[in-house]
Parts: sequence; structure tokens; C-alpha cells
Amino acid sequence: MRKIIKIDQSLCNGCGECITACAEGAIELKEGKARVVSDSFCDGLGVCLAVCREGALTIEEREALQFDEKAAKEHQRTAQKHEHKHHAKGADAAAAAVTPCTLPITLKQDPGTPASSRHEMTKSGVAGENELIGWPIQMRLVRPWAPYLQGARLLVAGDCTAFAYPTIQQDFIKGRVALVGCPKLDETAPFVDKLTEILKANEIRDITVLHMTVPCCTQLEILVAEAVLRSGKDVPQKSYVVGIDGKLNQE
Repeated sequence: MRKIIKIDQSLCNGCGECITACAEGAIELKEGKARVVSDSFCDGLGVCLAVCREGALTIEEREALQFDEKAAKEHQRTAQKHEHKHHAKGADAAAAAVTPCTLPITLKQDPGTPASSRHEMTKSGVAGENELIGWPIQMRLVRPWAPYLQGARLLVAGDCTAFAYPTIQQDFIKGRVALVGCPKLDETAPFVDKLTEILKANEIRDITVLHMTVPCCTQLEILVAEAVLRSGKDVPQKSYVVGIDGKLNQE
């Protein structure tokens, strides 16, 4: 008898967020529903519960195979190779992947690509350049092993900063991997866990934190500092604050 995850299929909407939250790879998406791959891959700690907005995940105590950390890691390696293989085959294969919304995509393979090839005309008729290096950008959806994270400079930004600060692309996103989240709306524990995984799995050069001046957003800096501490790595950090009037201040 031990504690283990239970998934209510009637409540699951197939969003896949629990898959991203599960560091052991114990959950998969099958026929549009989240399912446990194997009891032996689930440690029963329930980190995935925090990201399920439908309440489909609970912890129950029942007879189950013991958690096998070695087998779970091997399963993770196999799954990662599978996703990399699908990604290499192009957009059609990526669309058919188990969790397409979390499949890492490198958007700017060569920083030296002529800017004109990446320009789009804005509504005002002025050319604007998309400086995103990788996708997805939501912290909870990012895969820690995504190729574009290795040796990267990170921008950890509050969701609202992109709307409040007009030149965020050129001033902050350019040259950095953008990761976004909201300390008020997101579960903070999974946020810290994910960033800690990213830092442990990659050599991150530095982290720039960009948050709004409002009280709920200032916690972002604390969450980043906690993740750096837990990673055991010495990663330089710098913080900037955006006012609701769009003005920028460095802390």
C-alpha cells in the first residue's frame, strides 16, 4: 500500500499541463485524456496536482508497484529522444506529437540571420522584429532539456510586462530566452521547481527578471532567487521594474 496519483477521466480536459509538471514522466496523453503510464514511474508526491485546474488529479492510497526512480529516468530519456525525433521531422510530425504545445521549438537558429527576413509590418506600418529565441515561453510549459536553453541568458518576466513596456522585444527579449509567468495566478511551487530544473540541466549565463511595480508581481524576483539557491549554481541576476505607465526602473 502506498500513495499514488489518481486521474478522474470525467474531469480531465486533456490540457497536458500535468504531463509537464511531472518530473518523472509518469503521465501521458492518450485519446485526449491524461493517464498514468506506469505505477512504478509515479513517486506519489503529487506535484502535478497544483497545475490541474479541473481538479481531475488526486492522491489515493492503494496497492501499487513501488516507485522505481531508475526506471522512471530511463523512461524519461526514451520519451525525450522520441520528442526530439518528431521535432526533427518538421511541423507535421510535431503536430502529431503527444504534447505539441510543449514541444521545444528553436525560432532563431542563427542570430546572424538578416533582420529583414524576420520583419513583420505592424498595424502602424512600422517594421517590428520578433526576437524570441525559443518556444514555448510559459514557464510551466517549457521543457528543461530544450536545446535553446543550453548556454542561454534568461529573461524571466511577469505576464503583464509585455503589454506595459512597449520596446520589450528590443530591450529585453533580444539575445535572451524569454520565460514568463504570473506569481499571483500561477502556482508558485511548480514555477520554482521548473526553473530549478532548467538551471540544473543547463549552463545558464545570467538571469534578468522583469516584473511590474504592483505588489503581486514583485514576488517574481523572490521565486527566481529561490530557484537559483536550490539549483546550487552561481547565476548572476539583475532585476528591472516596469510601472503601469510603461516607465522602467532598475532595482
